[in-house]
Amino acid sequence: MASVEIVDIRKNYGALEVLHGINVSIASGEFIVLVGPSGCGKSTLLRMIAGLEEITVGDIRIDGQVVNEVPPKDRDIAMVFQSYALYPHMTVRNNMSFSLRMRGASRERIDRGVADAANVLALESLLERFPRQLSGGQRQRVAMGRAIVRQPKVFLFDEPLSNLDAKLRVLMRTEIKALHQRLGTTSIYVTHDQLEAMTMADRIVVLQDGRIEQVGPPLDLYDRPANRFVAGFIGSPAMNFIPGILNPANGGWAVEANGATLAVGSAGKARQGQKVMFGIRPEHLEVVAPAAGIAAEVEVVEPTGASTFVFTQIAATPVCAALNDRRLPRPGDRIGLAPQPDRIHLFDAETGIRLND
Repeated sequence: MASVEIVDIRKNYGALEVLHGINVSIASGEFIVLVGPSGCGKSTLLRMIAGLEEITVGDIRIDGQVVNEVPPKDRDIAMVFQSYALYPHMTVRNNMSFSLRMRGASRERIDRGVADAANVLALESLLERFPRQLSGGQRQRVAMGRAIVRQPKVFLFDEPLSNLDAKLRVLMRTEIKALHQRLGTTSIYVTHDQLEAMTMADRIVVLQDGRIEQVGPPLDLYDRPANRFVAGFIGSPAMNFIPGILNPANGGWAVEANGATLAVGSAGKARQGQKVMFGIRPEHLEVVAPAAGIAAEVEVVEPTGASTFVFTQIAATPVCAALNDRRLPRPGDRIGLAPQPDRIHLFDAETGIRLND
């Protein structure tokens, strides 16, 4: 295991700067997920840690050593790719042992490493098969096994589950997390899937346009997003946002939004007359009688089994509510929506910065 420090990393492609001063400290044994939309720079950053991309400015330190000029093969890291990158003419055993054979490891070390990795990943019965004889999930486990046999200081995962179907992604997500808990190796995982990030990470690094928006444990980002981007990116369905103006009301505060009045428990740093975004997650909206909440008309109802998503409009803005009740409204019904008071988020309409505590 090893710590990883990313210090003021910048990356330029000619005159275009794609990473703008990234700083992250990763503790030994930690599982960090880099998440963000396509083009945010997360894979570029991972490839710089691996030594596959040059660093324009800044330092990357592994176990306290600056590795900017260290070749990838000497960084004591192992990388699992999206495309598996298995040799089709080699058996599972030979794919897993390839890196050790290239390093001139002893036969005993190779056999022990392959046996241990195969046992951890339940690959013992597949060692003599070729990649073409394996399912997608089995190929991904072989790719992970090839990384494990090296016993590296750091694992790097570059969107390893994006080629798998939905059910297999859930299974492999659990397997990777269980593997990390068993091995305890420092791991850096890149994905655009916020659900993967939420379920796997010790801490999440949210990136947008080459900048860090927020770093923290998954539930901290979910409950207290630093800005509107993080609030909208983390969580599925996404947080609802209703634009309006903050004003005093009934001894407290409320957001006036195109004829609707949305009560707010605490205004935090917001000021009277400020343009704000009223944020509320779908699961924090309760369906009540029209007179007992914010009036809304049901447009679409989407049952998913465990919960049902009800899509409505409030103040000419689309709003989704997530219900666990089997007594469901129908399209065209008039309902009331009651936000849970302690779950309301306020963001500055221009900067997107969080305003309330």
